[in-house]
Amino acid sequence: MLSWLADQMIEEAMKRGEFDDLPGKGKPLELEDLSHVPEELRSAYKLMKNANIMPEELTLRQEMLTLSDLIAACQQDEERLRLRKKLDEKTLRLNMLTAQKDWSSNSAYNRYESKIRQRLTGW
Repeated sequence: MLSWLADQMIEEAMKRGEFDDLPGKGKPLELEDLSHVPEELRSAYKLMKNANIMPEELTLRQEMLTLSDLIAACQQDEERLRLRKKLDEKTLRLNMLTAQKDWSSNSAYNRYESKIRQRLTGW
């Protein structure tokens, strides 16, 4: 019953042209690659990202994944060393945050920790 009412209200708003000037109208959707986020956490991740309240841990992990990809593609030894140093710094910061928050007792963290570490280290 409630979904029918919502559909009716949306149809009436469309007839009045209330959706005609929305940003992005007529443009393709920009889909985001969330393959690095476990499926059951994607909604929460997207909500937090859209609200611009990403925890430092998630930002660090994202930066670490990018650095890992750059290191794998890097052809120059000096640049690879510089990138590896940045990755080590971010890994250390993430480990410090993890220790501060005592995530070892968090069941969700324990469930995904190995997957996260595998992706970051490539093994």
